[in-house]
Amino acid sequence: MSEEINQNRRRFLSSAAATVAAAELGLIGSAEAQSSNSRPAKLPQIKPGTRTSFGPLKQIDAGLLNIGYAEAGPAGGTPVILLHGWPYDIHSYVDVAPILASAGYRVIIPYLRGYGTTRFLSSETFRNGQQSVVALDAIALMDALMIQKAIIGGFDWGGRSADVVAALWPERCKALVSVSGYLIGSQEANKVPLPPKAELQWWYQFYFATERGRAGYDKYRRNFAKLIWQIASPKWNFDDATFDRSAASFDNPDHVAIVIHNYRWRIALAEGESKYDDLERRLAEGPVITVPAITLEGDANGAPHSDDPSSYAKKFAGKYAQLTIKGGIGHNLPQEAPQAFAKAIVDVDGFARP
Repeated sequence: MSEEINQNRRRFLSSAAATVAAAELGLIGSAEAQSSNSRPAKLPQIKPGTRTSFGPLKQIDAGLLNIGYAEAGPAGGTPVILLHGWPYDIHSYVDVAPILASAGYRVIIPYLRGYGTTRFLSSETFRNGQQSVVALDAIALMDALMIQKAIIGGFDWGGRSADVVAALWPERCKALVSVSGYLIGSQEANKVPLPPKAELQWWYQFYFATERGRAGYDKYRRNFAKLIWQIASPKWNFDDATFDRSAASFDNPDHVAIVIHNYRWRIALAEGESKYDDLERRLAEGPVITVPAITLEGDANGAPHSDDPSSYAKKFAGKYAQLTIKGGIGHNLPQEAPQAFAKAIVDVDGFARP
């Protein structure tokens, strides 16, 4: 009897939390949040750029970090963890979060290491940006929040981390949404030269390989980030206020060190940590992702990416769909097309249901 009462209480609190979350996020017409146990008939329509903030952020010790994160939706909803990329931040999901919260999902959006309010717990910890470590931060966050399994979505660095979690720890990933497909790589694979036109797209990686590049990024990090935004999303007419909200996260004291190590590690100009060698060895084998997955691509993505989504389709062995989002959508797909990204989360959740 006591257990039944506690379960009823949890269900009541979950429903109440969903209603409060919807109200706080300004979801007009969402008098009652959808249960996370049933797919919503229709997601609310939100114009991109409508929301500007998440409200108060939360902090939690997780692994090597004290992670800052935004949260929306009912505490009892299906967890959705959304990971941002470089040079972006949690505001890439500022319009996605209320859509999913209204559908009954518990949405968690952390600052990656080196961004925003996320800090290392120890000054002695190596500022490591290699792919396995950034993904492990997501696992550590799930452990700290006592989340056993979540839908994981991401783009750019976040898409790679989401892919890594799905590939190495499928028991922790209910389903996956990844922008630009299969992004897992290896130092060995990155030794292979690309055609000149493709190499040109990676100009900043070569710049970061030099001390001049490190110093230049440190001095001009906001100018640099704005240039990347313009190149990666050539048809996205973001305003200064939108950029400035995200650019504030680059003031993190570890930002430059993490970014430089990430790009130098990729082309074997910087060493990783030996304790992660086994994980990187497994990733270098190009593991197949078995969880249900949807990959997304914008029709105006100016960042380096595969022009042929069929080239990575075989890397997804579970129920899978690939979608190209049209309308001049660039690299920062969640912020440019939040409705499409949120729908992909809901749809892939449907893939995962029996």
